[in-house]
Order: sequence, then structure tokens, then C-alpha cells
Amino acid sequence: MFDNLAHAMGQSGAAGQGAGGFTAFIPLILMFVIFYFLLIRPQQKKAREHRDMIGNLKKGDRILTSGGLYGRITGIEDATLTVEISDKVRVKIARGNVASVVGPSAPQPQPTEKADKPVEKK
Repeated sequence: MFDNLAHAMGQSGAAGQGAGGFTAFIPLILMFVIFYFLLIRPQQKKAREHRDMIGNLKKGDRILTSGGLYGRITGIEDATLTVEISDKVRVKIARGNVASVVGPSAPQPQPTEKADKPVEKK
């Protein structure tokens, strides 16, 4: 009599354990979804924007390198850029070391100051 009771209790516990195993994975799945939207997706977006920026570089762009140098692109090759960091000082850098484009590609003309005409009094 007690044998049947113990056997019946063991079977009902096994059925409940299968459902509990799946519910244990729900917090892990939720954590992965949260990490994806908070960490992985923004990082992929930033990497894509950087890759596009590097692909669109052209002569005359003013850039900031990852080493902290500001300069103007004077030459472009497949994997390297020639950057003028001062008058007649040019360095070659890898394309991947460009951190950002910081200025317009063509120098903007400076407004000329007109001599103020004296105001005539009547």
C-alpha cells in the first residue's frame, strides 16, 4: 500500500520538474535580449558608421586620428592615407586609425572686412 503511494508521488514530481527546467531558462533568455538591445546592437551600429566614414574619406578632408593628431588628407591609397599635420609635414597612417572627420573638406573662404565708410552728417 505504501509502495503505490510513494510511486505515485514520484511520478507527479517528475512531471513538475520538466516544466521547471524550461522556466529556469526564461531569465537567461531575457538577459540575452536585454544585452542585445543595450550593448550589442549599439556597438554594431557604431562600427557600421565608422566603416562608412572611413570608406567616404577624400582628399582635403580634415581628420582627427585615434592618436590625437589633427590633419588634412593629401593622398589616399588602398590601406593608407597621407596626412599633412603642419606646413610641409606629412605622415602616412592606416585608414583604420581615423577617429573622425572634424571639418569641411574644402577650406571655407574667410569673409573680408570692408573698411567702414564714415557716416556723413547733414
